[in-house]
Amino acid sequence: MFVGHYGPSLAAKAWNKTLPLWALFLAVQLVDVLWAIFVLLGVEKIRIVPGITKTNPLDLYYMPYTHSLVAAVVWSLVAGLAWLLRRTSGHWQGAGLVGAAVFSHWILDWLVHRPDLPVYDDALKLGLGLWNYPVVAFALEAALLYGGMWLYLRVTRPAARGGRFGMLVFGVVMLAVQGSVFFGPPPPSGQAAAWMALFSYALFAAVAHWLERKRA
Repeated sequence: MFVGHYGPSLAAKAWNKTLPLWALFLAVQLVDVLWAIFVLLGVEKIRIVPGITKTNPLDLYYMPYTHSLVAAVVWSLVAGLAWLLRRTSGHWQGAGLVGAAVFSHWILDWLVHRPDLPVYDDALKLGLGLWNYPVVAFALEAALLYGGMWLYLRVTRPAARGGRFGMLVFGVVMLAVQGSVFFGPPPPSGQAAAWMALFSYALFAAVAHWLERKRA
């Protein structure tokens, strides 16, 4: 799962409009941001194995600190608490939504990953494997992304040039990126995949922040 993760962030923004969209974009990808950092540090492991699934060549064979169910719960609680502490007036609902956004990553990954998501440590690995069904996996990504956008656009209105269609165009670009991930050449190495992931998450969050300012 890649761009489909952003659907819950847009839905959370529609629910609580005080939450900045850039923060929610990072929250839904926090698990992968940490994964990329841990891969670059050599803490978690990845191999490039073309054909391991029909849409994704990543063999994510060791990632207990980011993608285990226990780790996802821990990172969700940490993110929610961090959000609560930075808001002097409390904002329990916002903290809950940030934590839920972080945890949504594991749920959506469970749908598409092969059985490489451990329950704890590196044991009892789960995954329904929708990456082996390209049409279904791509349709799910698109449905989640545009479902979240629909909710967000319903409760906001254009406030500046680019506010009317900017988010929809952004969605098309994101789906094009998703298509290149599914059907383009594999990354040259696990380290390259980690760097590309970090760049994509930072760029998408920055664009979301810019587009949010175009709507009210």
